[in-house]
Amino acid sequence: MIEGSRRSRHLTAAEAAARLGVSRNSLYAYVSRGRIHAESDPRNPRASRYLAVDVERLRDQKEARLHPEAAARKTLAWGTPVLGSSVTLIDGGRLYYRGHDALALAQHAQFEDVVRLLWSPDLTLDLRAAPLSGTSRKALRQLRTLPTWNRMQAILPFAAADDDAAFDIGAAACAVTAWGIVNLLTVAATLQTSHTSQSIAARLAQGWHVRARAAVRLLDLALILCADHELNVSAFAVRVVASTRTSLYDVVAAGLAALRGPRHGGFTAHVESLLDESGAASGVRRAIVERLRRGESIPGFGHPLYPDGDPRARAILAAVEQTFPSSKATAFLRAGRHAGRTLLGDHPNLDYALVVLRRALGLPRGSALVLFALGRTVGWMAHAMEQYQLDQLIRPRAAYTGPMPARRRT
Repeated sequence: MIEGSRRSRHLTAAEAAARLGVSRNSLYAYVSRGRIHAESDPRNPRASRYLAVDVERLRDQKEARLHPEAAARKTLAWGTPVLGSSVTLIDGGRLYYRGHDALALAQHAQFEDVVRLLWSPDLTLDLRAAPLSGTSRKALRQLRTLPTWNRMQAILPFAAADDDAAFDIGAAACAVTAWGIVNLLTVAATLQTSHTSQSIAARLAQGWHVRARAAVRLLDLALILCADHELNVSAFAVRVVASTRTSLYDVVAAGLAALRGPRHGGFTAHVESLLDESGAASGVRRAIVERLRRGESIPGFGHPLYPDGDPRARAILAAVEQTFPSSKATAFLRAGRHAGRTLLGDHPNLDYALVVLRRALGLPRGSALVLFALGRTVGWMAHAMEQYQLDQLIRPRAAYTGPMPARRRT
């Protein structure tokens, strides 16, 4: 997911050198040392273009040495890391959970294996389906007519009212509470309180009435790749809330509130709209061109942290293409991939991949965001557990920009 508005991801040599305040020879030296990523420009093969996020990062590093206060104000916008964390690493276009390649895990592991890895490999966790409390069951009957997303948000305070143990933030107790919340949100998403399978992916397939044989494997793949993505908007919101030492129910409520925004997880709805405008796979290119002519952003392509393409999207789309080679969803996949490369010079990102997966499996509309939230809940709680152990309140200072108060004369 791209957390924030889409902005230009690439710069010309002149633009990059100007932003850095250096000559082109110095720019080329940065490229040769691997500090700035360069690639051929699809619109002009004889020219190169430069990754804007690398240029901005290098410029911020220079400013930090000369103007520390000004540099500090930029840390919250794809800037210098502001929190230490052992949960997730994004490096070299790859994603790692506690040192393990997330792409490799997604190919063979179950979601529950990644839950254990992210929360605590040293704990013995009972990850069987947990029964709902009486209060939660009663609330679910009252909430079942709400849209799925609202139901997931609304059920949390009811469950919290019945769970006094949630105030114990020790590692073992947290894991029990956390798994109860994952179960709770799965039930809220599917409205299935009874089930024949123990795994989250299988319960989703059963609750959403998916008939495809490969559905469970594809859902496991998506859940694993959605589990965490370092310190994005929702994860940062979660860390701030957890730093007050409130319960995991409040932590997840904060994460869901942040995720729903149209500049974070809500991007999936924009991708759905783009594909709706296309009508058919053959219309994807036309829909993108029309948006470009209107000066509108194109959702579902590019990610500042992955100049060579979002590896999460690549893995999900490859699995969909292999499983449903002749489906309409795969036709949209191929059309989007080609149009993104030729018109935008970008690759599909996780937003696009989740929407394609939803369509391939015939999941209810809106399930792309629900699937993302169910996976990411595990990462949020991993961050919360880490923040509990740090026992440090996150309370940055503001750089005041308003009118100064009148000074009293003495």
